[in-house]
Amino acid sequence: MDAKTGSIEGGCPMGQGNGGVRSLLGRTNRDWWPEMLATEVLNPNGPSNPMGEDFDYAEAFNALDYHAVKADLTALMTDSQPWWPADYGHYGPFFIRMAWHAAGTYRTADGRGGANSGQQRFAPLDSWPDNGNLDKARRLLWPIKQKYGRNLSWADLFIMAGNVAIESMGGPTFGFGGGRADVFEPERDIYWGSEDKWVNEGVQTRIAPEHGMHELEGPLASIQMGLIYVNPEGPGGNPDPLQSARDIKATFERMAMSHEETVALTAGGHTFGKAHGNGDPALLGGAPSAADLTAQGFGWVSQHESGVGEHTVTSGLEGSWVNTPTQWSENYFRLLLDYEYELVRSPAGAQQWQPINQREEDMAPAAWDPDKKVPTMMTTADMALREDPELRAISERFRADHEAFKDAWARAWFKLTHRDMGPKIRYLGPEVPAEDLIWQDPIPAGTRPSDADVAALKAKIRDSGLTVSQLVKTAWASASTYRKSDHRGGANGARVALAPQKDWDVNEPEMLAKVIGTLGGLRGGMSLADAIVLGGVVGLEMAMEGTGYSVAVPFTGGRGDATADQTDADSFAPMEPEADAFRNYVGKKKLAVKVEEMMLDRASLLGLSVPEMVVLIGGLRVLGANHGERSHGHFTKRSGKLTNDFFVNLYDMTNVWAVAEDSDGEEYVATDRKEGGEKWRATRADLIFGSNSELRAVGEIYAENGHQVKFLEDFVKAWTKVMNADRFDLSYAKYHA
Repeated sequence: MDAKTGSIEGGCPMGQGNGGVRSLLGRTNRDWWPEMLATEVLNPNGPSNPMGEDFDYAEAFNALDYHAVKADLTALMTDSQPWWPADYGHYGPFFIRMAWHAAGTYRTADGRGGANSGQQRFAPLDSWPDNGNLDKARRLLWPIKQKYGRNLSWADLFIMAGNVAIESMGGPTFGFGGGRADVFEPERDIYWGSEDKWVNEGVQTRIAPEHGMHELEGPLASIQMGLIYVNPEGPGGNPDPLQSARDIKATFERMAMSHEETVALTAGGHTFGKAHGNGDPALLGGAPSAADLTAQGFGWVSQHESGVGEHTVTSGLEGSWVNTPTQWSENYFRLLLDYEYELVRSPAGAQQWQPINQREEDMAPAAWDPDKKVPTMMTTADMALREDPELRAISERFRADHEAFKDAWARAWFKLTHRDMGPKIRYLGPEVPAEDLIWQDPIPAGTRPSDADVAALKAKIRDSGLTVSQLVKTAWASASTYRKSDHRGGANGARVALAPQKDWDVNEPEMLAKVIGTLGGLRGGMSLADAIVLGGVVGLEMAMEGTGYSVAVPFTGGRGDATADQTDADSFAPMEPEADAFRNYVGKKKLAVKVEEMMLDRASLLGLSVPEMVVLIGGLRVLGANHGERSHGHFTKRSGKLTNDFFVNLYDMTNVWAVAEDSDGEEYVATDRKEGGEKWRATRADLIFGSNSELRAVGEIYAENGHQVKFLEDFVKAWTKVMNADRFDLSYAKYHA
């Protein structure tokens, strides 16, 4: 292993951790940095949380002296410290980059990444090449974090610092919402890619230059391992602005940004500060996760002269984008569009673009000598905004209308830094914007129905002719879109009745339309969202009748119904499941990972434990929740009844399992060991509960005599958890009283 770069020499180390989902979750931190202390050995004792599981970050933030924090941050901006002095005497650009990179890992496909948990403090993010020297920005914030303690999470502090930085330099902001919760260890369910080398180590980008971004695997958005977005020098270091434009468009789209927002963010961010490449990058020490104990968490310690200030090396690029690097201005577009540029190399050897025959008044002050003028520069990624026709048209429009640019920047920055917080009700503090934004997935407030209304509708649903299978599948389709990563989806809003969800193959559109149409005609004044969930309750109650066992199924109404105008259909499209093991569904697209691995990923996004996942799968199978009424995993002769038959029959030793000859190798058939003849059909998502020892150990509990009621109780509890996962209107109401 290269201690300076953190790259792995040779083959593909396997490492430990990540729950064994290697092909899904990629390399672990121990793969990258084998000498890291293996704190994950304590994971069986529970996740690290010194604050305790009951600590309420939202409540703590509400007690924060918000304006005092902003005042302290404003003072910090120009309080230059000798151990890491501020460029131009102002830390503002540094904190903007820190906040941007904390938030910029968000991706729409699985909602993971982003600033919501302060994840930038931990590997691998703290040691990514693109996050070089941000360890110093975080350490500059420590006195403020120490002062305000429990009332201010690191996750909130990162974004607050970015906002204050913009404001302190005269830039526009749109608002701020707080209440983010910190984590205290790496979030191990995030897949960052499969490469075994970082960017700039002679490896290709994640797609071939001649092909489109559709080749970029799975949920990934950035173009190379260790980047937040794209390589500023161009794809694979190739300084081709048009190829860079292709990457920029696609990667920002995967991170929820339109092309207009992309231009606004790039231009607004590069209105401030400078890049650092005034020295030899070979003299940099290892990243924080590979650094010496004496560095005390710092990485990239430079042996080039002083190693700091004017001798800092970070990206290898050198210079500022504009002539006023600590003031909001109109200069970025003017300099980008008015000058011709030539390709040059920085002192560190990075390729960058420099204006030809630049006028002295358009040059920037030297960061450490305001009396000295130096040329500005642009990266290849900046040049993409000039050379790509679509991006140039947006740039020209913003150049001509600075007020439009200011508004676009402020809104795009707010979206960037809040996209992963979920619905607006989760935003706290005095600067939450009043405007409802479509990317916040707004939902009108619902009205909680009376007990009499609930009872009346339940009776109507029972008499409607809708089956247990139809009611359960519709409720599951509505609620199971929730993901804890960015708090999107869920039953609240009834978006399962709107495009694109109503047309997803996994939701069986024809069946779905019938159920929703029937419920819509019966619900009276109750919201459709409530009626769908209540339909699931009725389905479960019907499914327990005649089994000899029953438990109460809770229902809490008060959901609202979103409209098509309140729904950004394009942003929901990436949430469509390619497979859903809970409904035994696999789409037509060939999967890059095994269906059981995708099952774990979906369960993780739903916030389920292993027992909760196991009991839900077993219950949904016998209820007939399979996609298209397929028989696979329907191990029961009492179809539509909520029994533990799935587990009892799966663990029956008279079964002999083999790959089904009439399948593509992904389906299986059980024959009777004694009498022969086909007994059951199954998929990988069924048989994994017999072959995997951990899942089997849990499943056997539900198959044991005397545990029928436990099975029902655990199923109903897990079911209700999924149905209510997005009920922030209940849990956050007290913070807005």
